[in-house]
Amino acid sequence: MIEDRSTPTLLRRIDPSRNMARFYALSIEPSLFGAAALVREWGRIGARGRRRIELFGRREEAEAAFNRIESRKRRRGYVDR
Repeated sequence: MIEDRSTPTLLRRIDPSRNMARFYALSIEPSLFGAAALVREWGRIGARGRRRIELFGRREEAEAAFNRIESRKRRRGYVDR
């Protein structure tokens, strides 16, 4: 099954005892030159946060990075929004 990675995957991690309310968003978008761009956004819920765009020559490479980062975040306690 092929998943649509252009729609952001939204994850969040909330722990009131530690005053923690974080979000993490991942998506794959086309770049201007035909490559694939992995777009990551993260920060405190309610704040602007940060954004990082990584370019890959092939969509498969971007999907592998997407899966690796999503897996890492889920192991750290992030869940679907």
